[in-house]
Amino acid sequence: MTGSGNCLSKTVALLFQRMKASALLQDNRFFAAGNKAPVAPKAARILLPRRRMPHASVMLLATVIAIFSLVPLGFISWITYDVGWETVKTLVFRPRVGELLINTVLLESATIPLAIALAVTLAWLTERTDIPCARLWAWLAIAPLAVPAFVHSYAWVSLIPGMRGLQSGVFVSIIAYYPFLYLPVAATLRRLDPAIEDAAASLGLNPWRVFFRTVLPQLRFAICGGSLLIALHLLSEYGLFVMIRFDTFATAIVDQFQSSYNSPASNMLGGVLVACCLFLLGLEVLLRGNERYARVGSGSPRPADRRRLGWFVVPAILLPVVLAVLTLGLPLMTLGRWLYLGGSGIWRIEVGSAFLQTMALALAGGVLATIAAAPMAWLSVRAPGRFQRVLEACHYYVGSLPGVVVALALVTITVRLVLPLYQTFATLLVAYVMLFLPRAMVGLRASIAQAPVELERAAMGLGRTPGQAVRQITMRLAAPGAAASIALTALGITNELTATLMLSPNGVDTLATKFWSLTSEIDYVSAAPYAFMMVVLSLPLTLTLYTQSKRTAGQ
Repeated sequence: MTGSGNCLSKTVALLFQRMKASALLQDNRFFAAGNKAPVAPKAARILLPRRRMPHASVMLLATVIAIFSLVPLGFISWITYDVGWETVKTLVFRPRVGELLINTVLLESATIPLAIALAVTLAWLTERTDIPCARLWAWLAIAPLAVPAFVHSYAWVSLIPGMRGLQSGVFVSIIAYYPFLYLPVAATLRRLDPAIEDAAASLGLNPWRVFFRTVLPQLRFAICGGSLLIALHLLSEYGLFVMIRFDTFATAIVDQFQSSYNSPASNMLGGVLVACCLFLLGLEVLLRGNERYARVGSGSPRPADRRRLGWFVVPAILLPVVLAVLTLGLPLMTLGRWLYLGGSGIWRIEVGSAFLQTMALALAGGVLATIAAAPMAWLSVRAPGRFQRVLEACHYYVGSLPGVVVALALVTITVRLVLPLYQTFATLLVAYVMLFLPRAMVGLRASIAQAPVELERAAMGLGRTPGQAVRQITMRLAAPGAAASIALTALGITNELTATLMLSPNGVDTLATKFWSLTSEIDYVSAAPYAFMMVVLSLPLTLTLYTQSKRTAGQ
């Protein structure tokens, strides 16, 4: 039989199969009227065979992006092998690295417990008590995300020039990063079913013991996730610690890169930083555990009753008030003071140019990161499996790397292998996609999970190809989540500093890099408009984050 004959016979067989399936579905409707539906699954399997789902092509795309995400880790391994073990020992096992490691351990161990205590207390007050203006305090609790960490540092150093060292680093880190803990903890408190607390109280436990024995254990996921996020930010933060003159691995790597371009010493420091990241990731998995916290049983959860604070309302309201002053009032007051002193003369055309360039890069990076995250987000929801989990881990790990490590890898690769790409928009956008891929994944995956797969199958049953079904049905339903992912990624790009400093093309100045260059020259007045515009650009993105958090909690 010829090839055309084979094709014809297959087509006829497929048509016959579909006609049979249609007949079975008709039969099913008939039986369903009599409360019998025995053939529906069989018909659905014939009409919607698994091979029609675009798993293979999506898997291929996700695999390519996962391999691409491994480039920084592969680069560190290659540099380690290239310089040899003796050089590695000389560069890694030296007093300077030990000093940086001690600074990092002290910073993490002091900042994270205090941030946890602060965030949990504030979340409890705004979500579980009758504190006046709870919505206002909840909004003000996450508003500091609109102020970059190095702008916080700039405000405090402007007010108290003598601020420096570990204590100052811990203080500024807490007020800059505690919203990363407040957000998940508050969202979890909103969703917790109070029936467990009622059962504990009925057994004779007082409110404090109820909180520590039933509520706090259920916040473990949120606390571990938020703590990991803060710990990774502390590892990668550069501007905040340079301003208060506290040495960390990130500051040492950038200093080494600027003094002796692309030396093995800076690459080895990057390797130690990657090891610290992996250690933190493993520690978070260990502390998080495998317990399940989902509600089981009949009925549906109800919102928790807000506890009456009584006479405690006055000291309770002092906490959000003081925090709002420290995290928002003082930075805005400092910015206002510098803007007033500078007058209209500091609003040069360069401010508008930097604003437009930052907005363009943030938008382009956000869109590209969301597109890159889409295949893996779709697979993790529609076709979870062991291999998919490995690919997903590759997508997530790269987001835990400091920007300076990713930038260092891309600088070396472009200089040694593809020199025309060195310091171009393409390389800068690639770095943004790598750094913010997990942010795009989180929002997109949640939105795809809320889009029923049955709609995809129905679209294919009506003649759409698998790609058309995903594009026209699932992606449209997931559009709000995709927009939130773009906003979250754009917020990170707006405040990103180290990768932008090392990779941006000549003549390109973002708000962050321009602000940084002016504050490095102690020209705080001229830097103020750039800091103000960063806050203006970040505010709507932070509002999107707040709205999405409420929507996720069903409010």
